[in-house]
Amino acid sequence: MSHQEKLAKILRTKPEVILDMEKKMSVITKKDNIVDNLMEENERRIGRALALFDCCQGGEAAEAFQALTERLKQDDKALYNLFNKPSGTTDKGLKTLFKHASELADIKPLFVLKKEKAKEILQNNPPPNIMKALGYKNVEELLEKEDLIEIFCALRFVETGEWMHQAFDETYQKLKPSDFEKRKLDLRVLSGKWLKVAEKFVKKKYHNVSHLKELGVIFIIPLKIDSPGETVRLFSLILHYSHEVDFYSKLFQKIAKESDFGKNIISLLKGEVLEKTKPTNEGIDWLIIQRYLAKDDKNDKRLFIPHVNPEALHWQKAEQDIARLGEKYENIDLELWLELDWVGGIFNDEVVSFDLVDTVMSLIEDQHQIKYLYHQQEALWNEIFERYMGSEKLEKLMIENFSRGSIHLK
Repeated sequence: MSHQEKLAKILRTKPEVILDMEKKMSVITKKDNIVDNLMEENERRIGRALALFDCCQGGEAAEAFQALTERLKQDDKALYNLFNKPSGTTDKGLKTLFKHASELADIKPLFVLKKEKAKEILQNNPPPNIMKALGYKNVEELLEKEDLIEIFCALRFVETGEWMHQAFDETYQKLKPSDFEKRKLDLRVLSGKWLKVAEKFVKKKYHNVSHLKELGVIFIIPLKIDSPGETVRLFSLILHYSHEVDFYSKLFQKIAKESDFGKNIISLLKGEVLEKTKPTNEGIDWLIIQRYLAKDDKNDKRLFIPHVNPEALHWQKAEQDIARLGEKYENIDLELWLELDWVGGIFNDEVVSFDLVDTVMSLIEDQHQIKYLYHQQEALWNEIFERYMGSEKLEKLMIENFSRGSIHLK
């Protein structure tokens, strides 16, 4: 199997797509043998990882996956102890974990929606399910007795999608740059009252951590940390969302200088993706896919053409943070995972992701026999782009071309 064929199999695309991309990018960048070098490096990294796990490189997929998850269990236990056996139910119980995450991510003040404007939005759009669940007769009583940010967080899992679109599409279209301000990242555990109403949301999302880009908030629905992988999952998600809200803050500042600010805000928050790139006779278009399409449809045709994904960029930064934590503490050995984010191996015709996020999600969902691959696949597309264009160009070109929906190179 050629390197191009192997890469195509890992990415679940056709070899012709890889060959066409390679030909065009070689002309544009004057760089040759990128795919060959990439796949050779992929094998070296797999070999180093499996050697550490005392696992045979020519073995079965199940054996490689087992080695990855056993190593992750060890790392998870080490983090659990470092963070003073964190409880996922209160801010106090996650104090040490939060402290490390904040120091590592080092997010500067964000360009986010003013709290006064957020309050006004709720006053104009009283949330019916929240008010009914908590027994409030009117929105004034709700805002007087409940935390504003917690209400906004709860909208995500208490109100219906139909109500959210109806209430917020029209409201957000009227937003102006002056409705935004610089404010610190808000990281919090929601109060226990939201746990019961959140159960359906947690089941759907497979995790209890989410965020509000426009408010610069990362919130945790209170759940106990009581199974292998939970500490790594929680810590890595907080780091990931920290970099994601920072990325969108930069986008908000960019579109603040353009027309149709409110309309563009809605597009960003919805995660809209072009259906396809425009045909071009010169150069190549890399689609910008701003969410994990594979979560909804693993066969979405947009996943099989050249593209970049900001989600994978945020995970890369999170894994860099985690690696730095490993360098800081002798008994925490997490640096290994940094070099595995885009690495995928083929074991007897079955693809295995070596990515930290895929591994931890697969470990936690092991009882459901769910094996994750898409984090690694999206990271690999980003890695291909970086190898041709340079790592410093990826985020810059994403932000510059986000509204356009694709990066055109020629």
